[in-house]
Amino acid sequence: MHDASRVRMDLRARLAHPSLTSSSTEDAREGLLLAFEELASNALRHGGGAVEAVIVATADGWILSLSDEAVDRLPVPAVDRDPALGGMGLPMVAQLSVQHGYAVGDDRKHVWAQLTSGVAVPGAMPGPRSRLG
Repeated sequence: MHDASRVRMDLRARLAHPSLTSSSTEDAREGLLLAFEELASNALRHGGGAVEAVIVATADGWILSLSDEAVDRLPVPAVDRDPALGGMGLPMVAQLSVQHGYAVGDDRKHVWAQLTSGVAVPGAMPGPRSRLG
């Protein structure tokens, strides 16, 4: 858990760099932080083994991927649950992202989301929204 806090603080600091503040909106950067926090929390709470996080910058945003070793525990969004009981992280990530999903490979479960920078990129078309799965 200590590492997750350190990684979150490092990500926040990196997102404050002038090169990113000039090429993304504050809402988009906050969305990336929120999506990271939700997926990291899920991986730590429900995953198993080592948790790894990868964030890749793209021309129009970021791809966020968190993986763990719990390949038998697939992500399941909460449906018809009282928000006070938790379980709203995956639906929140779905709202923040252009696409999202999961894959199992190499003995790891990867839960990912594609988020936009909030700034229009000439020639870029927004991708279709996808269901988790």
